[in-house]
Amino acid sequence: MFQRILVPTDGSDITVKAVDRAVGLAKLTGASIEALAAKDPFPYSAVSEIQPIAPQEYYDAQERIAQQRLKAVASACEAAGIACRTTAIEALHPWQAIIDHAKQTGCDLIVMASHGRRGMSALLLGSETQRVLIHTTLPVLIVR
Repeated sequence: MFQRILVPTDGSDITVKAVDRAVGLAKLTGASIEALAAKDPFPYSAVSEIQPIAPQEYYDAQERIAQQRLKAVASACEAAGIACRTTAIEALHPWQAIIDHAKQTGCDLIVMASHGRRGMSALLLGSETQRVLIHTTLPVLIVR
């Protein structure tokens, strides 16, 4: 059925549910897991050259956070005996990075969490999950 399942992680509690669901599906189908963490690019400012944090410190912190998130997915996979590959990537638009990574790695399913925001909060905060759904041709399992 599925050979490679992409699981993007942002470290939230709801993502833990998506990881659990993806691991369960992988176990049932014999698939492997492709875990992805998107790192925010450095927020350069055109207004001032004075930044509250040095770029290298920012990059190092983003990498540390991404690796912690990916380690959680890899640990869940290891506990279930599922093969897992992890990737951290800098992305201005995480939804685009998710779709691109799924294509590049040959994933045939994306398992994502949705915070279930509605109304004004959904409008203001946006939804990476919604954007993935709109722009991908791959099947997407949304966990809430």
